[in-house]
Amino acid sequence: MIFIVVKFRTKPEWTDRWLEHVRPFTEATRAEPGNRWFDWSRSVDDPDEFVLVEAFDDDAAEAHVTSAHFQEAMATMPQALQQTPLIVSQTVDQDGWGEMGELSVS
Repeated sequence: MIFIVVKFRTKPEWTDRWLEHVRPFTEATRAEPGNRWFDWSRSVDDPDEFVLVEAFDDDAAEAHVTSAHFQEAMATMPQALQQTPLIVSQTVDQDGWGEMGELSVS
């Protein structure tokens, strides 16, 4: 599985409309074969920072980055951003979320 985390810093004037701006990209990506999740969060410390956590089957990444919706998002996102997004992208030997070993809820 390919596990990706990306941090986006929006321009303040785009912050309140960022999630709406990326909604078509989000919906299209979630509908892709091989997409496991594509989830946005907002930082509690920096209102202009959004974090995207996404995962794909190993063989689904190429189709994602060559898709029309990906190309459109890459063309339209920069206008709303303060800086180039920061990314961690790794192939992990896992098929999804696992339970946390250090904390258990019964």
